[in-house]
Amino acid sequence: MDESPTIEPAAPPGPLDFLEFAEARSGPLFRTAYLLTGGDSHLAEDLVQEALSRMYVRWRRLSRLENPAGYAQTVLANTFLSLRRRRSSSEKVTEEFPELAVSDRDSALRVTLLDALRQLSPPDRAVLVLRFWEDRSVEQTAADLQLSATAVRSRSHRALGRMRTLLGDSFAEETARC
Repeated sequence: MDESPTIEPAAPPGPLDFLEFAEARSGPLFRTAYLLTGGDSHLAEDLVQEALSRMYVRWRRLSRLENPAGYAQTVLANTFLSLRRRRSSSEKVTEEFPELAVSDRDSALRVTLLDALRQLSPPDRAVLVLRFWEDRSVEQTAADLQLSATAVRSRSHRALGRMRTLLGDSFAEETARC
């Protein structure tokens, strides 16, 4: 028998290769992300995680690149820019919190109302939430739920009656204390 050495084909890159890459590159990626975010370490961690997750999905192809580390930096920068575009219109950084602390009575009342709402049918619940919690008009609620204005009014009337029955006297006592 001829015992010539057998050449096994190279294993395709897999999750272990990616883990080694991620461990080796996460420090430099974090430093870059930290600078991009202006010193926000939590956002920098999120950016690194997002960039690495985007690379993991395509790792079989990306591991064959000549410079996957450079590609990771590009993905990180593009992820940052994409996040900035999404956040720029919705999030405003502030140093103070506008909300005031909720008193215990308010939270007890909220829990009572939420419990009663859970007992309503989903369509009734939707009408009450849109009409009274989100303070929408009958017409807006009707449009959102694809109902007629008359249907919204009658459903509101029935649902409020059911809420009064469910809450009973405890609700009157609870609201009197607030």
